[in-house]
Amino acid sequence: MRILGIETSCDETGIAVYDSKLGILINNIHSQANTHSKYGGIVPELAARNHNKNIISLIKDALSKTNSSKNNIHGIAYTAGPGLVGSLLVGASVAKSLAYAWNIPVITINHMEGHLLSTMLSNNELSFPFLALLVSGKHTQLIKANNIGDYILLGESLDDAVGEVFDKVAVALGLKYPGGLSLSILANDGISNRYNFPKPLINKPNLMFSFSGLKTSVINTIHSLSSINYQDKANIAKSFEDTIIEILVNKCSKAMHISKLKTLVIAGGVSANFKLRFYLKNMINKRKGILFYPKQELCTDNGIMIAYAGLLHLKNGKYNNLKTSIKSDWKIDSVN
Repeated sequence: MRILGIETSCDETGIAVYDSKLGILINNIHSQANTHSKYGGIVPELAARNHNKNIISLIKDALSKTNSSKNNIHGIAYTAGPGLVGSLLVGASVAKSLAYAWNIPVITINHMEGHLLSTMLSNNELSFPFLALLVSGKHTQLIKANNIGDYILLGESLDDAVGEVFDKVAVALGLKYPGGLSLSILANDGISNRYNFPKPLINKPNLMFSFSGLKTSVINTIHSLSSINYQDKANIAKSFEDTIIEILVNKCSKAMHISKLKTLVIAGGVSANFKLRFYLKNMINKRKGILFYPKQELCTDNGIMIAYAGLLHLKNGKYNNLKTSIKSDWKIDSVN
């Protein structure tokens, strides 16, 4: 079975083809980082226009390079939400048009479910049930995954997402957007504990997150310095990143204790952070559990995670009619 995957939830156009026997055939990604970097964040209308400009050529390229056509594509999976309305509409329109023309099933995929299931692409031993920490530019969520399409939301951010905070602090430090990776590299030169930033909700027994206060504190600290040199920036980046990681590890530990589960998955763009992986692995080892995460290139938004999720749903006999469109605020616990 071969699936075409289309991902246009935000600012990256992801087109991929996944084959149930051969695995990943192609995973095309067109980044819009250069377009949005001058604005310090994503401009929704520009994102939609860029998707519209590039999506057809990316699909043609993917089909050509994998010898795929309407004769051997068995379904088209597209991201129906959550995400930016304009961006989602571009992917949905193209997916449904092709599905209609080729007379094949179309499968709507929740973007966060795509991230969650992407871990299975490189970890055959991962099985349900498990806990998942989904950390991206727009979401910070703790999920109990019972099975395909059966997810329970245990906790999420009450305000800003981790990835969003990384990017905004990076911009305040003078780094180019998106700045999560650059900030982490800068933090390598920092000295620990030079700054004491707040850790909202870390001592609360629930599994909710809050990062707005932390973001404000870090940015105010940056602006309060009359002059700031490289070492100052590195020290701030170090203390900020350490604080974020401590919060995430703390909440994951609580979730494992509450759920009694021993398996934790981390996915989403921020899951590429090596320090986060390191400290989570240490925590997991103490609990005699196991940690899984996607390959580095599959952490950020991509079409292959959508194609793979589509394959799993299609195998379970779950697909949609052409009337189904998008849900910009689609929660992962309402996938079914």
